[in-house]
Amino acid sequence: MSQDNLIKLECSECHRINYHTYRNKKKVKNRLETSKHCEWCGKHTLHKETK
Repeated sequence: MSQDNLIKLECSECHRINYHTYRNKKKVKNRLETSKHCEWCGKHTLHKETK
C-alpha cells in the first residue's frame, strides 16, 4: 500500500492525532469521520481526517 492513501485521524476535542489508517481516495470522496477511543481524553470521541 502506498503512502498516498495514508490518512491521519485527529480527536475533535483535544485535537491530537491518535490514529493512522488507509482510505481509497478514488471511491471515498468525503473526509472520514469515526468514533474512536482517545487515550488523552479517556473516552470515545469523534475523530476526523486531517490533511
